[in-house]
Amino acid sequence: MYTKMDNSGVEDICYEQEHVEKVLDEIKKNFDQHFIRFLDSSGGTGISLEDIQGLQKKFGIKVQEKKKNQDLSKNYKIIIREAINDFEKDREDYRKIFRQSWLEDLDEDADVFKSKILRNECPIIRKTLANRRAKELDKYRANFSRADADWLLKVVYNLCVFGDDYQKEYDPNTYEDAQTYKDLNLSLLDTDDYTAFGVIGGGIKTHMLYKVYPAVFPNRSRNAIWALWYLTDKDTFGCKTDSEFLMIDCDKSIVQQNYFYPYRLFAFYAFEIYKMLRDKAAVYNAYIDTDYRYVIVDKFLDFIAMEHDEEITFMKSQIRDGGMGYA
Repeated sequence: MYTKMDNSGVEDICYEQEHVEKVLDEIKKNFDQHFIRFLDSSGGTGISLEDIQGLQKKFGIKVQEKKKNQDLSKNYKIIIREAINDFEKDREDYRKIFRQSWLEDLDEDADVFKSKILRNECPIIRKTLANRRAKELDKYRANFSRADADWLLKVVYNLCVFGDDYQKEYDPNTYEDAQTYKDLNLSLLDTDDYTAFGVIGGGIKTHMLYKVYPAVFPNRSRNAIWALWYLTDKDTFGCKTDSEFLMIDCDKSIVQQNYFYPYRLFAFYAFEIYKMLRDKAAVYNAYIDTDYRYVIVDKFLDFIAMEHDEEITFMKSQIRDGGMGYA
C-alpha cells in the first residue's frame, strides 16, 4: 500500500516549525546549482554551457569559459518574459469561470456547468480528460463522469469566493514579510469545502487559482512536488515514511509525487523560492513583476522536474490503472 494515502497528506512533524526550517535550509543550500543551470539553459529551452563544454571536449575544441553576467542577465529577462507570455495564453478561460455572480446564477444549471464548462472550457480539466495515452488518468475520467454536478459547482464557487476574498486582503507592501506558513493563511484550501476528491483535488484547484491570481497562489503541480524532492536532495528530515514529497507503493515498487501534499506547506516553500528568485533578479539586473510572482516560480520548478524526467519516468513506470493524475 501507499505510505501516504489519507487526506492529511503528510506526517504531523512536517507542520512543525523546526522541520519547516530544516527543509528550507536544504532548499537554500541546493538552490544555486539548480538556478545556474536554469539560467544557463534559458529555462531549459537552450543548450547549457555545460553541454557545450562537453561537446567541445569531445571534439577537441578549446573549452568555452563561463558565460558573462550580461549574458545570464539577458537569459533571465528572456525566461521571465516568455514564462509570462506562456502563462497568459489560456488565462482568460479561467477568469471566465471564476466569476462569483455568474456561478451563483448557475445554481439551477449545475449539469451544464459540469458537462459544458468544466469538461470543455476549463483547460486543465479538458486536457486531463482528453489525455487517452496516460492510462493512469482512466480513474480520473471515471471519477469525473460519476461526480455530482452540484458538488462540483459548489467547490468551484467556494474556490472563487476564497480567491476573491484573499486577493482583496492582499497587500503587496507587506505580503513578502510572511515568516511562517501560517502567515499566508491558506489552511482552508486543504479542507473538504474546497476539494472535490478525485476530480478537483490539490493539483487542479490550485492550478485554477494560480491562473486567476498568480501574485498570491502558486501552482502545486506534479512537477512542482517532484522539484521540491530534488531541491531538498531527497532528504527525509526524519519522516518515517520517506520524503514528505513522495508516495511509495512498496508492494508494486512504484513512486509517485505526493498528490495529497498540503497546499499551506507547499505555498510557503514556493513563497520562499520566489524570494530567492527575486534576489537573483536583483543580481542579474532583471525584474519580476509581482503581479506574476508565482509564474517564475512555476517555470523554475518545472525546469527542475524536466531536468530529471528520465528518473521520474523510471520511478513511475510501473504505475497500474487507477493513478490520480492531476486531481
